[in-house]
Amino acid sequence: QVQLVESGGGLVQAGGSLRLSCAASGRSVSTLNMNWYRQAPRKEREFVAGISWSGGSTSYADSVKGRFTISRDNAKNTVSLQMNSLKPEDTAIYYCNTAGRWGQGTQVTVSS
Repeated sequence: QVQLVESGGGLVQAGGSLRLSCAASGRSVSTLNMNWYRQAPRKEREFVAGISWSGGSTSYADSVKGRFTISRDNAKNTVSLQMNSLKPEDTAIYYCNTAGRWGQGTQVTVSS
């Protein structure tokens, strides 16, 4: 089974940027669609962005369109999320997801 480990979270001021990474192990994810989700305090987990196995197709939540970019490197078995123009409402734990598996999450905090 695939294991997922997120990294790159942290504290940033509004308007700043962060780049999250998700490293997969246990099997190649080159044939799997990959996703990022997030969960803010007292809120449901929500979809943020997804990328097809080839990287040729991406999708985004309306709330992050134009600010976040998902990408993948199948040779390195990784997927990334570049987050620009961050807002306080982006504060959440961000999770990598594929094939029913979840990472442990990485905390992103955006201060106003």
